[in-house]
Amino acid sequence: MGLIEEVLEANCALARHRLAALTWGNASGIDRDEGVVAIKPSGVAYDEMTTEDIVVLDLDGNVVSGERRPSTDTPTHLALYRAFEEIGGVVHTHSTWSVAWAQAQREIPLLGTTHADLCAQPIPLTRALTDEEVAEDYEGATGTVLVEAITEHGGPSELPCALARGHAPFCWGANPTKAVEVAITLEEVARMTLLSTVLAPDAESLQAAVRDKHHDRKHGPQAYYGQP
Repeated sequence: MGLIEEVLEANCALARHRLAALTWGNASGIDRDEGVVAIKPSGVAYDEMTTEDIVVLDLDGNVVSGERRPSTDTPTHLALYRAFEEIGGVVHTHSTWSVAWAQAQREIPLLGTTHADLCAQPIPLTRALTDEEVAEDYEGATGTVLVEAITEHGGPSELPCALARGHAPFCWGANPTKAVEVAITLEEVARMTLLSTVLAPDAESLQAAVRDKHHDRKHGPQAYYGQP
């Protein structure tokens, strides 16, 4: 599957998994050898999208191919690709449970093993943008604060997603398919955690030994989850 086909499939998966209603959200992928990024076109419905609609740009945002206008979130995606070589796919959704945490301006605490399987630390919230950042380059500044959060939390291999304050989640991975998987998992984690905090507002963080075991068996150097 080529880059354009993989990006199309990743975008369609967002709608299929009910992570993006109408035309909300977007997925992209990068070909590092060619130095190009493929991304969803702005405002095009998922069930109408074809490979011809996917827009290909260079890392400076210049359109290489495609007749459509690229996603309005393109500068955010490009900022992540420029900052971190290991990121190969980026997904942005407006999924309900994750957005609830972003709008409440709260990080998602690590309460259970599903979260630990995804990430060994709370899912952070980006800092607030200044009024000047919003006015001058809103989407680019959103990328900047995400890069700051990733750097503060150990890099993309340690932090697979973050919440843009008052906005919504951004997720990343080695390719667009992996980024979609992160988005699916994050939404489930956000739902489980919110329900847990309703039942137990003072719920404690997951036991450290259990947290580390779950994370390491899936992501550590001696990982044994799945098939060889």
